[in-house]
Amino acid sequence: MRAVWTGTIGFGSYAIPVKAYSATEEREIPLHQVHETDGGRIRVKRVCEIDGDEVPPEEMVRGYPVPGGDVVLLSDHELASLPMPGRTIAIRGFAPAPDVDPLWFAKSYYLEPEPAGTKPYVLFSEALQQSGRLALVTVALRRRETLGALRVRDQVIVLETMRWPDEVRSPDFPFRHADVDIRPGELRRAVNLVEELTGEFDPGRYPDRYREAFEALVQAKIDGAEVVQPTAAEQAEGVTRLLAALQENAAEAEDARNAAVTKAKAAASRAAKARTTAKRAAARSRTKTP
Repeated sequence: MRAVWTGTIGFGSYAIPVKAYSATEEREIPLHQVHETDGGRIRVKRVCEIDGDEVPPEEMVRGYPVPGGDVVLLSDHELASLPMPGRTIAIRGFAPAPDVDPLWFAKSYYLEPEPAGTKPYVLFSEALQQSGRLALVTVALRRRETLGALRVRDQVIVLETMRWPDEVRSPDFPFRHADVDIRPGELRRAVNLVEELTGEFDPGRYPDRYREAFEALVQAKIDGAEVVQPTAAEQAEGVTRLLAALQENAAEAEDARNAAVTKAKAAASRAAKARTTAKRAAARSRTKTP
């Protein structure tokens, strides 16, 4: 794994140096929009909604909309100049683990101690486990401060980034306020059924059936040669261009050879004429000599 963040766990004047690694990874199925006729990938262009022109990256900035339709323009340099907390997971307090609803958790990171911080790291980990508490923290990740919680999993401290209070919606559904008649016998049977089906959590017992079926479908199409080569047309065009270039070069070389032969023949003809003229002159000279 590659560390995505380095810093410290800070509590008062003491700090434990750590590295953060993403504890999870997305396993999305790589489906793209392509052109049905040739399989070419369909690309999305960044186009200005006012003039319809495609905008190059160097002309892009951030914009914050304000009431009335105006937009405040913010450059990356201006955003980078804003004050940000240091590279410290600052402990703000502790709370019983059952009191923190998992709905608040956003993303998980494993924290690995630097060699010099191993002993205090393990001590802090054991303290969290034996107390049954979570450490509530603030931390700056990806240029934004966020709430977080530290918990322990398999002896490793895990940083759970958390959502701010205004990011958690309230489930205001009508049935919550309705008077629903639940009979004691119905509830008892439901509880018994839940208890009968209860066992240790083993995620391996729950395969991703959609992914398995999808991969089988794709493999069947591969086996049946139901595939397209998105670069086939481009490659064919490249071959055509290459052959045309070779033919053009061959024609130019042929013309050059013909020109050289013509030039050589002309030079030989001139030389032959010169030799003939010289011989005639020599013959006349001998004839005139007494």
